[in-house]
Amino acid sequence: MSTEQASVLRHKLLRWWQVHGRHGIPWKRAAQGVLPKGGEELNPYPTWVAEVMLQQTQLQVVLPYWQRWMVRFPTLQSLAGADEQEVLLLWQGLGYYSRARRLHQGAQQLVEREDSVWPRDLEGWLALPGIGPSTAGSILSSAFDLPFPILDGNVKRVLSRLIASPQPPVRNSKALWQLSAELLDPEQPRSFNQALMDLGATVCTPKTPSCQHCPWSDQCAAYASGDPAAYPVKEAPRELPFQVIGVGVVLNDAGEVLIDQRLNEGLLGGLWEFPGGKQESGEAIEATICRELQEELAIEVEVGEELISLDHAYSHKRLRFVVHLCQWRAGEPQPLASQQVRWVKPQQLSDYPFPAANARIIAALLARLHPEEGTDAA
Repeated sequence: MSTEQASVLRHKLLRWWQVHGRHGIPWKRAAQGVLPKGGEELNPYPTWVAEVMLQQTQLQVVLPYWQRWMVRFPTLQSLAGADEQEVLLLWQGLGYYSRARRLHQGAQQLVEREDSVWPRDLEGWLALPGIGPSTAGSILSSAFDLPFPILDGNVKRVLSRLIASPQPPVRNSKALWQLSAELLDPEQPRSFNQALMDLGATVCTPKTPSCQHCPWSDQCAAYASGDPAAYPVKEAPRELPFQVIGVGVVLNDAGEVLIDQRLNEGLLGGLWEFPGGKQESGEAIEATICRELQEELAIEVEVGEELISLDHAYSHKRLRFVVHLCQWRAGEPQPLASQQVRWVKPQQLSDYPFPAANARIIAALLARLHPEEGTDAA
């Protein structure tokens, strides 16, 4: 792209953004409640938290979580000193829980720095857990008004349409990064990057782009093609594997329920769950639950009636949870495949961070144990 073309596109985008941009985003505003002028710094902490939350999650979903987070952990030091379980509990429902653990670890890493200064270069941010080039560029441009390009999902879509890229964004990453860098306004990087994201979020949307309102429509190759929604080119869809998971909600004679804490790895690491595992071919679900609880917890249970069955889709697989009430019969529970196990009163389950799929299991359990409360609530 020529320097002149880039200059024209910058001017059009920034002029559009001054009128139509999302200027009310709280972490993009200065303490006085107004957008900062060029070169003025923002507090990097709320920006960093927001950018990590926005990985894989839309703005309208993130906003209430960010607001609650900033009330509970208003400073870097308060987050660094927090208990991980409290961090995960506050994140509950937002998904991709490894982001919360990495934020917590990053805060601890930052407060341990000898200079106690926020990084102002790409390498410094990339050294923090869970930070990639686009998140780092967004923080540096947003908080410090420094000229670093970005390439989040919205920007990939806008730039892929601008040039009508014949390849899916994941296969054309290098060219899109170069284009983002060429377009970036070195004098107003904060405003330009925000404008680019806002364009993708409000006009150049995935399914029904509002090309008639786009400041770049005259230069957009996808618009010229007559079918802008055909871009970005998509990867061939792949069928997600399907698994049935047998889950045991185990109760003891005191009416307590058994939960275990997942290992600190994977998307759901560190969260609590009801024990269980994958059903083997030709295996009855009751046998699955008995086997998994013996292998994972070294206990014997009597499997009772089904409590609930529910389907849950992740980005890489589809699961069906078949949940049965169980009565503990023998064996002291051991964390053979988890961090720890714990007997808790059913009403205390809300004190523990669980994966989203477990919320309906907990609700079904409480309704079964206290049917009169469910009737009253209805």
